[in-house]
Amino acid sequence: MRIPLSILSLAMTATSAAAADSPDYALTVYSAAAPGTLSTERLADYGDRLPGYGVVSDRRTLQIDRGTSELRFADVARRIDPTTVSFGSLTDPAGTRVLEQNYQYDLVSQQKLLQRYLGETLTVEQVRGDSIETVSGSLLSADGGLILARADGSVVTLNNWSSVQFPALPGGLISKPTLVWKLDAARGGAHQTQVSYQTQGMTWWTDYNVTLHDEGGRCRMDLAAWVSLVNQSGGSYPNARLKLVAGDVNRAPSAPEQPKYLQRAMVAEASMDAGFAESELFEYHLYTLGRRTDLPDNSVKQLELFPAVAAADCRRELVFTASPMYQPWGQAMTDQGFGATQSGEAGAFVEFANTEANRLGMPLPGGRVRVSQAAGDGALEFIGEDLIKHTARGETLRLKLGTAFDISGERRQVDFAYDEKARTITETIEVEVRNGKKSPAEVTLREYLYRWSGWTISANSQAFDKRDAQTVDFKLRIPADGKSTVRYTVTYRW
Repeated sequence: MRIPLSILSLAMTATSAAAADSPDYALTVYSAAAPGTLSTERLADYGDRLPGYGVVSDRRTLQIDRGTSELRFADVARRIDPTTVSFGSLTDPAGTRVLEQNYQYDLVSQQKLLQRYLGETLTVEQVRGDSIETVSGSLLSADGGLILARADGSVVTLNNWSSVQFPALPGGLISKPTLVWKLDAARGGAHQTQVSYQTQGMTWWTDYNVTLHDEGGRCRMDLAAWVSLVNQSGGSYPNARLKLVAGDVNRAPSAPEQPKYLQRAMVAEASMDAGFAESELFEYHLYTLGRRTDLPDNSVKQLELFPAVAAADCRRELVFTASPMYQPWGQAMTDQGFGATQSGEAGAFVEFANTEANRLGMPLPGGRVRVSQAAGDGALEFIGEDLIKHTARGETLRLKLGTAFDISGERRQVDFAYDEKARTITETIEVEVRNGKKSPAEVTLREYLYRWSGWTISANSQAFDKRDAQTVDFKLRIPADGKSTVRYTVTYRW
């Protein structure tokens, strides 16, 4: 089984013992959100459906009586999954076991107190002008207002009262959610114990900030990564060890018993570096903070994921396309007018290699990447953003930042021949790309060969690269205030 979220203020029964020291927390936080879908502005939209959860470990020394006794853990987090609670004695694991566990969450409230005191005598205070009137009687009803039967047999209704005096807190109501264990211990005295549990109301995400530099025509970038950690679980964790898991961890619809590899991860000691240290966990990546941190309830904390990277190499690219997209599902696109004449636009891209040789080379959790560049006055200006998925080391990341303002053009069909009997289409395409900049521009013209999967380019005004099975790229260098025209003939056979 498994346990709470905030701290264990231990209110004990006569057979219970008090905590001997403060809790030692370890948190492992998982996110179930798609990259880039979470932000501090949208947290309120999720309410109790925050996409993520936490695995909490709490070590502390407890005084446990020999034999059968009851132990109460109060101040339990509101979002705890009580089916995942695990309690164990590290001092005597074989001789200490949990016989029963009860999760008590019937919290006291004014309405519940009134319902419990139906038929009982209460004293109610009511403000009248500058004075307070006291009314006593047996409570007949608490629906919408109070109805009291006085000792003389008269009945009075009260709608606006200032306070109600109750003789005592009735049994079964508690002021804080509480876990109650019935323990059987072979030895009494001080036990080093560990409690662990899963809880909703916790999640995290990553934001990346990139600053681009143009160093003599060479693209360079600085990269900073920040983790936003959310705690809306109903509990606070002072001086906690922290781990984050990146990867898609499958969860069954109902809460499962916590996997053993997660239990081992929770008790593993973190390195003492200031930032996060990355390691592997099963088929995922684990980020362990090298220092302890406080995580109050109802808070969002920002932490640096790794030290900022300076002067990594990057590549800027303008990709112009006016070619329509079409997936030939079982038959060729024989409609001559499809995509015959179209205007296009150029997307602005930045890509960089996530390698050690490029000062990176670390698994990057999915998130939002915001890109800035210094303007003429030196001020950083935002130039675009994109989302990345979980990216392994050694991969190349490609970010689309927007659409180039000064690159325009059109694509037109200049010849078309369809031979139904021979099952061929021969088409000649001409694409004009214009550069409105005051400096030359290198532009990739991307053409999608969409009419059929089998194709051959028989004539072309410029060399091309085959990008994939249905895409070719022409590399253009367009002079300032100039244009470039590409003409090619493609034959489709099926």
